Amino acid sequence: MRDELTTDIELTHEVLAARLAHARASHPTRDRPRDRFPATDRFLASASRHVAAANAVLLPAVARQVPEGRQFAREFARQSRRLEAALAQVKAKLYGSTYSVRTPWTSVWGEIHDELEAWCGLEESLVARIAADTGVRRDLASHLFATESHAPSRPHPYLPHRGLSGRVARRVARGVDRFWDTAEGRMLPEPVHTASHAHNGPLARYLLADPEMPTEATPADD
Repeated sequence: MRDELTTDIELTHEVLAARLAHARASHPTRDRPRDRFPATDRFLASASRHVAAANAVLLPAVARQVPEGRQFAREFARQSRRLEAALAQVKAKLYGSTYSVRTPWTSVWGEIHDELEAWCGLEESLVARIAADTGVRRDLASHLFATESHAPSRPHPYLPHRGLSGRVARRVARGVDRFWDTAEGRMLPEPVHTASHAHNGPLARYLLADPEMPTEATPADD
């Protein structure tokens, strides 16, 4: 089914894959020692926000509408934690955590690639299970966009993901993340929402909002 919700999810996955490739290709040089930071931070922020929003918006919908929805929601929340744990490892490695300094970037990025691919596959399956009513799916797409625009911007793998405790945890995490984003002057990329944008120019450049992104990306080996 090609509708607003499906399109938003598919485009979001393209954006995340492109931002991941850009982050992998960015590595420090003598003249630009912090060259890895901007691209990696954009990927971390966009991935963290989308994962949080999907757990907040899509899981309740599938749990209500699908007979096996609760079991699927538990599986999705588990995979969300695994992906967020991998994202947290990237953040720790980026900022020089002593627990991550010995882990090579190739291993860190390889884990991210595998967990993100598994998570995206589950999200696509989840979206396919939601009611086919066009109005319902359009409303979910709008709700997902609005939620992602204000979702926690950093990974929080050890907080609750489902139910009332999940909603409270995300609200607290969002406030903490917003404080640090403001303190650090962190710029957050806008989520994908096809209903609110006119696509002009090359799709990848528009979605990434990153005219400096290289056309060819080669992952760093360090």
